[in-house]
Amino acid sequence: MFLKMWLLNVKAVLDREESAEGATSKVGILERRDHRTTKYAILSHRWESNSEVGYREMAELMEMEEWKRDEVKKREGYRKIIKSCERAKKDGYKWLWIDTCCIERQSSTELSESINSMYRWYQHSGVCYAYLHDVETTFPMKQDKSRFSKSNGWPEWFMRGWTLQELIAPSEIQFFNRGWVYIGSKRELASTLEDVTRVPGDVLRNGLTSQPRPSVAQIVSWAADRVTTRVEDRAYSLLGLFGVNIPMVYGEGEKAFRRLQLEIIKDSNDQSIFAWDPYGRMPRHGSVLADDPSYFRDCRDVERLESERFVSSLKEFIRRHELATTTIESEPALRRTAEHISVFAVTNAGIQMSLPLIPYRNSTSFKAILACHNRVGNLITIDLTPRGSAFDRSRIRAAEICRVYPHFRQLYLTCSREAIHYLTLDDKVTSYHGFVRCGTFPRNLTGDVVTLSSENDDCIVIVYANDDARSRFAVGLGYCLGKGWVHIISPVIAEEHWMTWTDFARRARDMMRGASIELVKDIHKHDESLCDNFIKHAHLPRSIWAARVAWGRWNENDLKIVIDIKQCFGCCIGPREWVPASNDRNVEVDCYPGVFGLEFDRKCVWLDKCSCPKIAI
Repeated sequence: MFLKMWLLNVKAVLDREESAEGATSKVGILERRDHRTTKYAILSHRWESNSEVGYREMAELMEMEEWKRDEVKKREGYRKIIKSCERAKKDGYKWLWIDTCCIERQSSTELSESINSMYRWYQHSGVCYAYLHDVETTFPMKQDKSRFSKSNGWPEWFMRGWTLQELIAPSEIQFFNRGWVYIGSKRELASTLEDVTRVPGDVLRNGLTSQPRPSVAQIVSWAADRVTTRVEDRAYSLLGLFGVNIPMVYGEGEKAFRRLQLEIIKDSNDQSIFAWDPYGRMPRHGSVLADDPSYFRDCRDVERLESERFVSSLKEFIRRHELATTTIESEPALRRTAEHISVFAVTNAGIQMSLPLIPYRNSTSFKAILACHNRVGNLITIDLTPRGSAFDRSRIRAAEICRVYPHFRQLYLTCSREAIHYLTLDDKVTSYHGFVRCGTFPRNLTGDVVTLSSENDDCIVIVYANDDARSRFAVGLGYCLGKGWVHIISPVIAEEHWMTWTDFARRARDMMRGASIELVKDIHKHDESLCDNFIKHAHLPRSIWAARVAWGRWNENDLKIVIDIKQCFGCCIGPREWVPASNDRNVEVDCYPGVFGLEFDRKCVWLDKCSCPKIAI
C-alpha cells in the first residue's frame, strides 16, 4: 500500500503570501495526493535549528495571532518555502513537497510511514531543488576547509545523512545558492559530485538501476562520513537506498543500524555486507555486523561476486596462496558447494550461511572467504573464532593459515553485541580556547554520547584541534579485558610531518590500543581507592595550554567525561615552583612602565606587568 503524501498547493501558498485576504484555513494549502499520479517538485536542504516551519504552522498560519504569524514569516525556513514555491511555479509545477511542513510529525505513525516512503517520493519527483545555504556565489569546484570548516571543506549539504538518498533518488537536481541563484544541475556537476560524495558517476546519472548494481558495502560506504542529528537516523536515512522498511524506534541508538543490516540480509544475498573494515583498521571481536556506517569507509570499491565469478576468483586465491590441491575438496565439489554461497538466513542462533574456510595453524580460528573482492581483484576475507555453537568475527594477529584447500562449511555467525556502555561527553569549554572537535575514529560520533562495548579492545578516539595555533590532542576511550580506560595524548609533530586529523587519530588509536592493558591497570588501581573523580593531563606542545580529561568511576551507569583546556605553566615538562622575581638567581630585570624585561640564558623576554611579582621558573 502506498502512503499518500501531503503536498503544498503552490498557487495557494503564493496567493496567501501576496494578499492578506488569502486563504484563511489549511484547505487548499496542504492536500493529500498520490505521488504516482501527481506531477510535483521537491526540496532538499539542510535543516536549520529553530528556523524551520512545521506542518501545523504552515497549515494554520492565517488563523494565528498577528504577532505569532509575523514571527513565523520572519524565519529562514519560511523564506525557503516561499522561494521554493516561486521556483516551482516558474518551472510549471502546481505541487511541492518539503519535509519540514509536509509531514505531520506529531503522528508517530505518519512520521514512520513517511520516512519509509521518502526515497520513492524523491525518486518520482519531476525536479529536486537542492538549496545550499552556505554557498554565497558559484558551486565550489575544490575543497575549501577555510570556507566550509565544519563540513570537511564542502557545503554542509554534502555531509548530512539524509541528503545522500536525496542526491541519488531524483533523476533531476538543480542546485541553488543562498540567494536562490541557480548554480548547476546534477548532470552538469556529475564529475565534481563524484569527487565530493564518492558516489560513482553512473549512479548519479542513472540512480541505483545502473549496472552492475552497487554492492551493499559500496552503498553504505557513501554514508560513512555523513552525520545526522540523531544516531538512529544514521540507519533510517539509508532505508530507501536498499528498498527495505523497519519501524522507527527513536531512543534505540546504534541498534537501529543493526536492525537495518538484518533487514538487508533478509532481502539480499550480498555477502559484502560482512566486508566492513577490509584492511583491519578498526578491529574488534564479536558480532559479524558493523556497529556504524563508518565501518564501511574503505569499501568504496568492494564488489559482490556471483557464483561463477566467485569460483574463478577462489581458484586464483588458491593458486596465489599455494594452498594444497589434494583430497579435501575437488574442483567439481568446489563448484557445487559454491552455488550455495548466496543462501543465508537470520535465525535465533545467528546468521546461518555456508562459507569456504581455511584453518589457522595451532588455533581453533578460521579465515573465511567472502563472495566479494576489492578494486584489484583480491577476495575479501574475515577471521572467525568459535564461541559456543556460533562464530564471532575476530582479528587473528601474526598467525599463519594452513596450506590446505578451502573447505565449505555451514555455520552460524553471531549478530548480537555484548553489553553497551553509554558515556556522556562534555567538551564545550574547549571552544573557548579556539579548539574544535575534528571528529572521531574509527566510527563517527552523533551528538555527545559515546557508546562502547564490553567486548575486548573496543576503542574510540576523539581529536581536537586549534588550527591557528597548529595544536592538536586526542582523547581515547576504550574497553580492554572487560574494564574501561581513558587516556589523553598530544605528541610533538614536526611541521614537515603534519598530517590530516584522521591520520593523527589512527596513529593515536594505535598507540593507545598498544598500551590498553597498562591503561586499564593504572586507572582501576586508583578506581579501587577512595577516589570518586579522576583526571588526566597532557601539555600541548608549542603552547601555553594543557588539555585535561576528567571522569568518575567506571562502574557508574551514567559516566560523564569532561574535557577542557587550562593554561599550563610547564608542569608537564618538569617540576616548577612559584618564586618572587628577584636577582638572587641572576635574573636581570629592567623596569619600564607596565612592562618587565627578563633575561634568561642571554635571551630577552618581555612580559606585561601582572598583579603579583611572581614568575614560574
